[in-house]
Formats: sequence, structure tokens, C-alpha cells
Amino acid sequence: MARSLTNDSTRYGIVAITLHWLIALAVIGLYVVGTIMEDMKPSLQQFELYQLHKSFGITVLLLTVVRLVWRVANPQPGLPPGMPAWQKLAAKATHWGFYTLLLAAPLAGWAMVSASSLNIPTVIFGVFTLPHIDAIASSANKQVLEGWFVDAHALAADGLLVLFIAHVGAAFYHHIKLRDSVLLKMLPVSEAAFLERLNNEKRTTS
Repeated sequence: MARSLTNDSTRYGIVAITLHWLIALAVIGLYVVGTIMEDMKPSLQQFELYQLHKSFGITVLLLTVVRLVWRVANPQPGLPPGMPAWQKLAAKATHWGFYTLLLAAPLAGWAMVSASSLNIPTVIFGVFTLPHIDAIASSANKQVLEGWFVDAHALAADGLLVLFIAHVGAAFYHHIKLRDSVLLKMLPVSEAAFLERLNNEKRTTS
């Protein structure tokens, strides 16, 4: 059976899976590159890394908006029926925490660049220039605002790292320990492998 573009009651569709993994890979890359470029001395290479970092950051912002719209338009697959209420609450809180930080981190980065006294333009993938946020760029308190947004950007990035570790740990706990279908719902695995886990999940909770 071919995987559907949309979600159904048991698993995510192609669109949701693609958005999930594109954002995940981009965020991992952003964190790694962000750490590397902060330790570099000012150079052309550092400047290019900053531009790349900002380009992918704005991409994550746009992909997150698309994913949120898609989530509203497509019902989410149900969690395992025997899953404790606190785990369901934790899963929901983690997902919405991700969405909040995936919006907050690039927005804070954009605001930080807009407040910078260096006034360096953000050129998205070398194609077009992203304008600064005018209300911030023209503020008389730019120096103070820049400090706030630097801290907010760093806090959001570290928060994403914490959620990422918790999310991956929970996914593998469900897959290896509980042997349910939670992880496979977001992987492009074969229908047979998914149904085997789903049936095992039903037998365990029946």
C-alpha cells in the first residue's frame, strides 16, 4: 500500500514526514554551525557561515509555519491506547514546545541582526536580501535590544537541544522497550514493518 500524502488515524503522511525530517536536519546543522562560527576569528569564512546560518534559520521559520498549517489541516495519528496520561501530556507539551522554539529561535535571530550596530545585511542563500525589522533597526535602544535578542536566541537554541534529546530518547524508549508504533509513524518504513508493530501494540494493550 502506497503511503498517503496526508495523515490518517494510525500514521503520518508523506508531507508531515518530509517537513519533520527537513526541519530536524536543518536544526541540527544550525546548532553545529552556530557553535563553530562563534569560536572562529573574524574572517570571510566566518561571514559566509553566518550568512548560511541565517539563511537556514529563515528556512526553518518558513517550514515551521507550513508545518503548523498542515498540522491544523490534518488530524494527528492517535497515541497508543495504553499510554499513561502523563506520557500523553508530556508528548503534547514537547510537540508544542518544539513549535514555540522553532518560531522563537529564528525570529530572535532576525531581531538580533536587525538590532546589531554592525548593520550587516542578511542575504538568503546569496539570492535576495532579507530586510531588517524596521521597528527594531530604527529604535533608539538598539544596543539594549540586541543584548535581549542575543540571549533569547541562545536560550531558544539550547531549549531546542534539550527537547531534541528528550524527544529522541522517548522515541527509542517506545521503539525498543515498549515495542509500539510511535517511532515508525514518522519513518518511511514498509507497510509490513509498521503493521507488525501496530499489531504488537494492540496485543500488548488488549
